[in-house]
Amino acid sequence: MQIGEVAARVGLSLRTIRHWDEMGLVVPSERSTGGFRLYTEADIERLALVKTLKPLDFSLEQMRDLLDTIDGLESDTGSDAERSSELHGRLAMYRAATDSRIEALRAHVQGLEMLSRELRRLANGRSR
Repeated sequence: MQIGEVAARVGLSLRTIRHWDEMGLVVPSERSTGGFRLYTEADIERLALVKTLKPLDFSLEQMRDLLDTIDGLESDTGSDAERSSELHGRLAMYRAATDSRIEALRAHVQGLEMLSRELRRLANGRSR
């Protein structure tokens, strides 16, 4: 699938997809004879994952490392126990970081809900 079709399907700009390619986050699996980027379903899934990670404050380096970890786990045959252990350790680190962000977001949402209730109360003209 060419970049324009992918951009429309995933909801990203051409510029963003090209930037992520240049950064090595999502490199198209193929190129046409004319040099056009060609994306597979796996590439599109990877773009969707990066799109999900971006607003969650993961740095480009963290995203690249997480994607490398996922790639490593998906291709892990178990023949290298040390490498497998390292990959699982990195995955556990990202899971812990994700869980921590979830808790921080929950606290943030609770604060916003309290503020919303107070503003609603004030808008209705009720004092404490």
